Amino acid sequence: MSTGAKSAQNLRQRRQTDLLGWFEHRQRDLPWRRTRDPWAVLVSELMLQQTQVARVLPRFEEFLGRWPTPSACAAAPLGDIVTAWAGLGYNRRAVNLHRCAVEVTDHHDGELPTDLTGLLSLPGIGPYTARAVLAFAHEADVGVLDTNAARVLARWAGHPLRPREAQDEADAAVPTGQGWAWNQAMLDLGATTCRARTPTCEDCPVAVDCTWHAAGHPSPDPAIGSAGVSGGQSRFDGSDRQGRGRLVDALRSGPVAESDVAQLAGWPDDPERAARVAATLVADGLATVDVGGTLHLPS
Repeated sequence: MSTGAKSAQNLRQRRQTDLLGWFEHRQRDLPWRRTRDPWAVLVSELMLQQTQVARVLPRFEEFLGRWPTPSACAAAPLGDIVTAWAGLGYNRRAVNLHRCAVEVTDHHDGELPTDLTGLLSLPGIGPYTARAVLAFAHEADVGVLDTNAARVLARWAGHPLRPREAQDEADAAVPTGQGWAWNQAMLDLGATTCRARTPTCEDCPVAVDCTWHAAGHPSPDPAIGSAGVSGGQSRFDGSDRQGRGRLVDALRSGPVAESDVAQLAGWPDDPERAARVAATLVADGLATVDVGGTLHLPS
């Protein structure tokens, strides 16, 4: 082994030891960490995408109490799943979860695939979610690259990472046989310590081996623009997303007449915009429209 390769290996091993030791004492107690059921893990991951943990906590066990398996979810009307998703935002995730449950029930005997290719073939399942199911349900040694883990990796490297580079770094960082603990530790580190705007490096167990920290936090932050790191969301107030959310919330209470769409979307003086946004709900499977133009939750 060359000197450079040995140095890189020693660096990786130090990070592994220090981060896992920190996680053992600092890990967050979250209900989805107490299960290895692939369906429960999938539900938690879809709920957590771009949604704060505090909002997911009361909804996770409630959802699984009603639909504990893919088959139970698939048998429920999609409208019931969308209604149960209230407060979690990004309602298309509810549609994706239901479609995934139907696919698993119809073509996989009600069990989620246990390999990356099979998981990626499911509706609404992308690279992050597929690897999360492998790591957190099956304890596989794969790198889970969400925005928190990707931020940590970019700062460790000291420069933005390209997509393939970021995933390769995430996979290489996993200690053999520690896929579950390592990935949870990376998520916790990014969420609680190596934060986007206010990193608390004095509390970081691996700050001594972080290139960006050692350089004195030069600007720009290497996490900005790095693969897997969220670039921030567009303004919500006044956006089409806000109008969509208002309409879905209204639909949870009952059908919405065509004449009420603009008012309920929040644009009483812009019916054309409201109609356009309502059409996107239909296109995305979040609503159906009858011959009279009334919107309904899907059955």
